[in-house]
Amino acid sequence: MIDELPTELLTISGNDYNDLVRGVETIRNSVAFWQQNASRDIGIADIDGKNVLQILRHVLTKCPDQSPSHATVELGFITDDVFRDNIRLDISTATSALHNGEWKAATVLAGAAAEALLLWAITNAPGLSNLVQKPKGAPEDWYLREYITVAKSLDLIKNNTEQLANLAMNFRNLIHPGRAQRLREICDRATALTALAAVECIVRDLN
Repeated sequence: MIDELPTELLTISGNDYNDLVRGVETIRNSVAFWQQNASRDIGIADIDGKNVLQILRHVLTKCPDQSPSHATVELGFITDDVFRDNIRLDISTATSALHNGEWKAATVLAGAAAEALLLWAITNAPGLSNLVQKPKGAPEDWYLREYITVAKSLDLIKNNTEQLANLAMNFRNLIHPGRAQRLREICDRATALTALAAVECIVRDLN
C-alpha cells in the first residue's frame, strides 16, 4: 500500500524518512523470510524496540492527504505560501481530472484557479488605485468577468489570454444545471482543455 502512495504526498525528511525506509524494508525482508520458512511461526522484527507498523503509521500521519503534483507550475511570483499552494492544488487536481475524463471537475477547478490568480494579480497591482473605471466594492467581492476586465485594463494579461479567460468563465458557469440546459451545452474535453489553457496563459503573463 505504501508503494502505491503518490510521491508528492511523501513530504517527510530526516529521521522520519529514515524510519519510513527502514520500516518498509523490514516488512519486505520479513515477507521474503516467511516465504522461505512457511512452516515456522515467525513474527516481524521490531525497530529500536518499536513495532514496525506503529512506526510507519506515526510517520505517515505527518504526510498531507493531498498535495500538488510535482509537474504543476510553481507560481513562484506569489509570495503567500498558503495562497500559492491552494492555487497549485486546484491546478493539479484539474489536470488530474482532465486525464481521468472528469470534464466538469476539470473545467470548474481550472476556472477557480484562474479566478484566484487574477484576484492575486489585481490586489497586488500598483495601478489599481489609479484605475478610473472599476467595479464597486473590494476586489474580493468581484466576479470572474470583472477580474478579467480589470486585469486587461491594467495590462496584466494579453489579448489572447483575455479571450481564453472569458471562454473559461462561460464554460465554468455550466456547473449550473439551468444554464447548461438553456444553452444546450455540457462540460466536455474541449471545455476542460480551454479552462486549463486559460490558466496556463494567465500564469505565463503574470510571470
